[in-house]
Amino acid sequence: MTWWVALSVGASLLLLFLFVGLPVFVSFLLLNIAGILFYLGPAGFGLFANSIFTTANMSALAAVPLFIMMGDILFRSGAMEVLFNSLDRLVGKVRGRQYILCILLSAILGALSGAAMAVAGMLGRSLYPSMIQRGYDKNLSLGTILGGASLDPIIPPSILAILIATLAQVSTGKLLIAGIVPGLLLTGMFLIYVLIRLKVKPELAPDLASDLSDRNIRVSVFRALLQLIPSVFIFFLVMGLVLLGVATPTEAAATGVFGAIALALFYRKLSWAMLKDATASAVTVSSLLLLVMCCAVMFSQLLTYAGAPRALGEFVTGLALPYPVMVFALLLLPFVLFMFLDQIALMLVLVPLYMPILKVYGIDEIWFWTLFLIVATVGGISPPFGYTLFAMKSAAPDVPMTHIYRAAWPFVWIIVLGMVLLAVYPPLITYLPNLMR
Repeated sequence: MTWWVALSVGASLLLLFLFVGLPVFVSFLLLNIAGILFYLGPAGFGLFANSIFTTANMSALAAVPLFIMMGDILFRSGAMEVLFNSLDRLVGKVRGRQYILCILLSAILGALSGAAMAVAGMLGRSLYPSMIQRGYDKNLSLGTILGGASLDPIIPPSILAILIATLAQVSTGKLLIAGIVPGLLLTGMFLIYVLIRLKVKPELAPDLASDLSDRNIRVSVFRALLQLIPSVFIFFLVMGLVLLGVATPTEAAATGVFGAIALALFYRKLSWAMLKDATASAVTVSSLLLLVMCCAVMFSQLLTYAGAPRALGEFVTGLALPYPVMVFALLLLPFVLFMFLDQIALMLVLVPLYMPILKVYGIDEIWFWTLFLIVATVGGISPPFGYTLFAMKSAAPDVPMTHIYRAAWPFVWIIVLGMVLLAVYPPLITYLPNLMR
C-alpha cells in the first residue's frame, strides 16, 4: 500500500469513527489494531505494548495531572471569588466595567488553570446572569465570556501546549512561556474592541451609576491589591520558576499544587474531601488524555512505518511553495478542521505530519507551534462545533445556540488578526523563550 493510500484511508476512517460518535481513544485503537494486523501481523502487538509503555512514561506528561489538580484546588478554595471581587474593585468607575472584568478575570484564570471549557462554564453560571440582570447586552456579554475563555489554553500553564510540545519533541518550558505575550496581546485587543463598541454604542452597557452600587466598588484599592498577591504568587511558582530556569514544567506544576494547597489553607477551605475530589478530577481527566495519547502516538508510528510523513514532506517540498504561503496553508487547514472535529484528536494526527515539513522549510518550531496552539484554541469558540460554545450553552441553557454563534464570531476574527500580527513579527512569540537558560 502506497503512503498516500495509507494516509487517506487512515484519516478517512478516523473521521468516520469520530462522526459516528465513538470516543477518541477507541477510534485510534481500532485503527491501530487494523494497521498492526495489516502491516505486521499478530507479532506486531508486542510493538503496540512497547509503544504504550513508552508514551505512558514520558516525563513531560507528568505535568498534566498536576496542573489539572492545581486548577481544581484553586476553584474549590474560594480563591476565584476573592480574585473576582478584587478585580471588580480595580476596574473602577468605567462604563461597561463588567465586560472589562470578564476579560481580565479570564486572562488571570488562564494563568491559574488553562481550561477554556471550565472557565466558560464558570463565568457563564456566575457572571453572565449578573450582567444580564444589570442591563448589559446579551451578545456582547456572551462574546466577552467566550473570547476571555479562549485565552486560557494560550496563557500558561496550558495542557494543550504540553501535549503539542510532547508530540512535536520541542521544549515544553519554552512552548509554555511562548504563550505569555500572545495571551496578553489578545487580552489587550479584546479590551480595545469592547471599548470601541461602547464608544460607538453606549447603550450596550447600563448607566455607570447602577454598576457602582455594587458593594465591591467600596473596598479600598489597597485592600484589592493585597487580595491579588496570592494569585500572583501562584503564577510565579508555576511560570516564574520555569522562566528563570530554576524548575522544569513538571517541577513547577508540583510547586503550583503545593501553593494551591497553601492558599486553600489560608482561606480556610482545605479539607480531605476537597483534596480527594481534586485528586479524583485530576486522575480522571489525565487518564483519559493519556489513553488518547498512547493510542494516537501508535497511530502516528504506523503512518511513519508506511512512510507517510517522510513522503508527504517530500511531496510538499516538491511543490516549491514560498515560505509565507506554506505557513499560511499549514495553519489554514487546522483552522477549518478544528471547527468540526475534536481538538486533541486532530492535533495528534497533524503534529507528526507537520514535523518533517517544518524541518524542510526551516520554520522556527516554537513560533509555529505557538501559532498552531492559538489555532486550536480559536477552534474551541468557532461555530458550529467548538467545545467551548457547548460549555457556554450548558451554563446558560436558556440562550439559543444561534445567539452564542453570533456572539463568538467577532472574537474569532480578533484572534485571527492577532495571529497575523504574531506571524508578521515573530519576536512577540520567541523573545521570552529565548531568554530561558
